[in-house]
Amino acid sequence: MTDEKWIEIRRELHQIPELGFQEVKTQQYLREYIETLPQDFLTVTPWETGLFVFVEGTVGSQTIAYRTDIDGLPIKEETGFSFESIHDGQMHACGHDLHMTIALGALTELVHHRPEANVLFLFQPAEEGPGGAEPMLASEPMKQYAPDFVFALHVDPKREVGYVASKPGLLFANTSELFIDFHGKGGHAAYPHETRDMMMAASAFNVQLQQVVGRMVDPLKSAVVTLGKMEAGTVQNIIPEHARVEGTIRTTDAETMNVAKQSIEQMLKGIETRYGCETTVDYGANYYMVNNNGDYVERFKQAIEKTNVTYAEANAAMTGEDFGYMLKELPGFMFWLGIDSESGLHTSRLNPNEDAIGIGIEAIVAMIREG
Repeated sequence: MTDEKWIEIRRELHQIPELGFQEVKTQQYLREYIETLPQDFLTVTPWETGLFVFVEGTVGSQTIAYRTDIDGLPIKEETGFSFESIHDGQMHACGHDLHMTIALGALTELVHHRPEANVLFLFQPAEEGPGGAEPMLASEPMKQYAPDFVFALHVDPKREVGYVASKPGLLFANTSELFIDFHGKGGHAAYPHETRDMMMAASAFNVQLQQVVGRMVDPLKSAVVTLGKMEAGTVQNIIPEHARVEGTIRTTDAETMNVAKQSIEQMLKGIETRYGCETTVDYGANYYMVNNNGDYVERFKQAIEKTNVTYAEANAAMTGEDFGYMLKELPGFMFWLGIDSESGLHTSRLNPNEDAIGIGIEAIVAMIREG
């Protein structure tokens, strides 16, 4: 298939981003394309709003799983593309439209030129939230196909097209969302002594929060605790009875994540005592670290050396990916694919170089044939 055809598919997928476990149109699009392929050695199993697609190999001595995510983000697109999202307030701002197109490209190549190994394509919903990897991993189709190893890619706006990058060990961090509500007593701004000011309580917590990394986390381990949103109050002369902060926790090992959460909860008890309030904390979606198996990274590197793609050594990043749950249970790895976009991931103007689609297809197929 020509590069122009893959670009057309990517742009069609770009127009229909859907949030986690709502990917109905996306699933339908994928199924309709897959139905155009030869079906002799192909089995398609729907799961939630995703798909398991099994390609029977010529030998079948092992089963290799390749995972792609399919959901979009709640971001209003501002690219100005002629193929902008038709779903207002939703966008493929993390490159999952490319991820899916590349997976379809690799699937097409392998259906027409069967590999020795069995290949299981995982079209996984809800990577951005609430998290589709864990339930997909525990599903009956996954147990039935029982892959020997699994791998995946993520686009990298900062890396040039033509390059892939990975590394043994930690690639992405453990991540957790953080939502905290403060409940007190509101009142007139002229009578602060009769209130329990939740803007004050939330502000004090924000300042104290900086101590988690600086004083409660082992300095030889890495962590980030950031609040990105704070809401409190309605007008200038009313002291608010409720405040809410939202943020993220990121660590390079699971134990440090536990330390960070315990420290936050201890701080909140102090805030409750000091400001006479109640607090509730919700950690939202939690993602396990992406910890690459060194042996499979080396196999990938050897496979790439036989292609026109260039391999580079990656650095660990504090980004999160629920693919980490799959690597917790199965050996495998994730790699970066360069897309050379001036705007970054999760931004309203992400603009990937579509030449990366062919590079991604070549890299995946090379790894599968390498085994």
